[in-house]
Amino acid sequence: MLEPRIRSLALCVFHHQGKILVNVFDDPVTQRTLCRPLGGGIEFGERGSAAIAREIEEELGQSISDVRLLGTLESLFTYAGAPGHEIVQVFDARFDDASLYQQPWLEGRESNGNPFRAKWCDSADFDSIGPLVPEGLQAMLRDLSLLG
Repeated sequence: MLEPRIRSLALCVFHHQGKILVNVFDDPVTQRTLCRPLGGGIEFGERGSAAIAREIEEELGQSISDVRLLGTLESLFTYAGAPGHEIVQVFDARFDDASLYQQPWLEGRESNGNPFRAKWCDSADFDSIGPLVPEGLQAMLRDLSLLG
C-alpha cells in the first residue's frame, strides 16, 4: 500500500459566459457522478501555471494563455474507496483557439490514455449531473462572479 501523501494539483476552469469546462466522471466504488475542471498534478520544480499549461496540452492538445491564479483550496475526500488529500491551485485561462468556446464538448485523453469528454457546465448543471469538485470550488467561483 502506498504511503498517504498530500498531492499538489493545478486545475483550470476556463470560464466563459457563465459556464466552466469540466470532466464528468463516476466514482468507481460509489457510482456517484462528479464534475471536475481539467488539470492535474504539479511536478517537483514546476510552477502551478506551467503545470496547467502542460496538462491542457497533454489532455486536449491545446495551447492556452492569460493564465491567472484564482485561489487555493484544500481538499480532503474519498475516491475509489481511498482517502485523498490535495492542495489545489485553481486557475482561469483562455484557449488560444477561440472556436473551442462554441463547441458543446471537447475530446480529451487522460494521462493513462483513457478518452474523456469535457463539457461546458453552469451551476444548474451541477445540480442535475453531480457536484463540482473539489469541495469549495463552486462557492469560490460564485464569490468571484464567474459562475452563477
